[in-house]
Amino acid sequence: MYLIIQFICYALAILFTAWIIPGIEVDNFLSAGLLAIVIGLINLTIKPILLLVTLPVNILTFGLLTFVINAVLLMFAGAIVPGVDVNGFLSALFGSILISILFAGVARFTRYY
Repeated sequence: MYLIIQFICYALAILFTAWIIPGIEVDNFLSAGLLAIVIGLINLTIKPILLLVTLPVNILTFGLLTFVINAVLLMFAGAIVPGVDVNGFLSALFGSILISILFAGVARFTRYY
């Protein structure tokens, strides 16, 4: 039950982000759910490798490179999932920041269920 609630909240967070940020378009709830799964898989596999490879530059930029990595990974996930369009780097950057904030709130809220 916990995973179902968390999955629905993640999909709703993605739909909210697409509603707020111009340049991010999600066709329907199914596309948002698929994007949530793809983002989870990317964060599980590709993101740790990228963070490890870019660690020296990330230290020099005081962690700001992490925002760029998140934006690029969001653009990559949007290219994979049908029904999701991420137009432009700035949309991806602001969208990834908002998605990160919403995902952290969802994780904090749903940990009690």
